[in-house]
Amino acid sequence: MKRLTAGLPFIAAVIFGGFFLWGLNPDRDPNEIPSVLISQPAPAFDLDPVPGLETPGLARSDLVGNERPVVVNVFASWCVPCRAEHAVLTRFVERGGMRLFGINYKDKPEDAVKWLNDLGNPYERIGSDLSGRTGIEWGLSGVPETFIVDGGGTVLFRYVGPVVGPDAVERFTQALKQAGALPNGAAL
Repeated sequence: MKRLTAGLPFIAAVIFGGFFLWGLNPDRDPNEIPSVLISQPAPAFDLDPVPGLETPGLARSDLVGNERPVVVNVFASWCVPCRAEHAVLTRFVERGGMRLFGINYKDKPEDAVKWLNDLGNPYERIGSDLSGRTGIEWGLSGVPETFIVDGGGTVLFRYVGPVVGPDAVERFTQALKQAGALPNGAAL
């Protein structure tokens, strides 16, 4: 029994070391985090608008009944990668006609308002998730995360991390086209 007990720290170190090395694998894409939401209905939620913005809040009912899929972006003013991706998402809206909804995650309303006033507001609707509960329901691993949701409210695609750089933009563009989230003839 003493030998088994003495070997437990070694076994634990080998297991943790294996996970560490797996995480450092350069062939592993961190954006390929599986989501149980893919091909499932978006979670039920009903978020108030961000106080101080004229943009309406966001609920699951806003995702249902749309002619074409919509994009739900989870962001926060304190999130540096969110700032980097904001210009890209704005371009998708302005040039491609993508419909963009937002969930402002665990953010002070006054900070979110200032951030959107400074950078521009490409969102049709923004729900304020001060508690983070809706983020949990969506299975967030962090911010930013972006989802494509069809007109029936089913999650079609999830992108983890900022949509920044040629590879990310191309991958996201292909997902939008495949989902039919861009109007016919839209160019990015």
